[in-house]
Amino acid sequence: MARFLWLLFFSMVIISCSKDRLLTSSDAALRFSSDSLHFDTVFTTAGSITRSFRIVNENDQRIRISSIRLAAATGGVFRINVNGEPGPVVESLEIPAGDSAHVFVNLQIPANTETLPFLVRDSISIQWNGQEKWIQLGAYGQNARYIRNGIISSNTSWDNSLPYVLTGPFTIEENTTLSISKGTRIYMHADAPILVKGSLQAEGDTAQKDRVIFTGDRLDQPYAGFPASWPGIYFTNTSHTNRFVYTNIRNAYQAVVLEGRETVGDYKLEMEQVMIDNAFDAGLLSINSSVRANNLLISNCGKNLQIGGGGKYSFNHVTLAAYSNNLIIHKDPVVLISNSVLVNSNPVQAELEAVFRNCIIWSGGGTVENEVLAIREGTLPYLVRFESGIWKLSQPVQHMEVIDMEANLDPQFELIEPGSGLYNFRLKDTSPAIDRGIVTGTTLDLDGKKRPVGMPDLGVYEKQ
Repeated sequence: MARFLWLLFFSMVIISCSKDRLLTSSDAALRFSSDSLHFDTVFTTAGSITRSFRIVNENDQRIRISSIRLAAATGGVFRINVNGEPGPVVESLEIPAGDSAHVFVNLQIPANTETLPFLVRDSISIQWNGQEKWIQLGAYGQNARYIRNGIISSNTSWDNSLPYVLTGPFTIEENTTLSISKGTRIYMHADAPILVKGSLQAEGDTAQKDRVIFTGDRLDQPYAGFPASWPGIYFTNTSHTNRFVYTNIRNAYQAVVLEGRETVGDYKLEMEQVMIDNAFDAGLLSINSSVRANNLLISNCGKNLQIGGGGKYSFNHVTLAAYSNNLIIHKDPVVLISNSVLVNSNPVQAELEAVFRNCIIWSGGGTVENEVLAIREGTLPYLVRFESGIWKLSQPVQHMEVIDMEANLDPQFELIEPGSGLYNFRLKDTSPAIDRGIVTGTTLDLDGKKRPVGMPDLGVYEKQ
């Protein structure tokens, strides 16, 4: 027994000594978890996220890496850190047998004169036992105009020569107009709501490159597709004469919120060819206000459209669609309309007129069977009308006028893949929404393509 224990102890010593021995062979292999690291668009002067890769020693002896260094050791935009030791060069790093080292990489790009996105490259050299491995680094840089806690107090125009990045709350003061030209991109930080006390005019155009974009400033995956990445756009009681044309609003917490009636024209907000997508809470929330929208797509929001406290609304060729996905569970009706709202816990009613023509209201993968809910309180004038459309609705309608609405008939969108985040709300050739609409005077669709004079398609897209 004593001899067996002695042999066991001797074997353990031999194994321990073997693992502690330094491997110097020129054939010693290392495994790398990645051959390259790519960063999505990074705004100049703003730092990137940190990515990493591992250097794995699968040998039964420790190994010494003579150097880990950035090719652009000085003057580069990339930065490295190896197991807590900052670069640009880390030398004499030992990795025990069966262990690994972590290399962390980020970058900060200085501003330059480029107006278009530009490619930034570098590489990391790893040298050991006469061998060398290169890890390639790449990123797209983008110059931008940064506004922190901005206030617009005189009439101002924004152009598309460079994106705008808002890094704090942004306010358009009363009696002031901000005009945004086609192709302008506005990126908001997580703490950067847009507060409109005056007027906001966003005038995009048909081509995708010419649309005005409002979205969060995290452009790296997977964060670029996260809802609630910025607060949203809020139109106050004093705001008036607002307009969105060929405008996309994405990834907000509450994308568009309005409060109070229009004081100058007919509607506080007019929208033509507008997309609101992936808002965590509300896509469009209006409290006793007024909206006119033609070709409005609100998709995959926690609550697509909510109207409370009355107001005046006209929606023509609107698609309101919600599908459960990995980030938002569809559990609230796509459309909620009420002439009442709670103010200091007390219900307050107001006149309500809301008319929907040639609309598709649909959902999938959630727990809601009736996607339209209308609530009426008191005796004030009240009109909610749905005319010519398709909706998901099982129960008998209440507090609504309904004319030629088709219930529970799948509109057959081109592509719906919630798992992969792919959606195309254009209509298949076999869609029952084709040639199903009535004349409303809306001559274009969301793509800016012409609609026929008679018998247009339902929803935002006209089948071409």
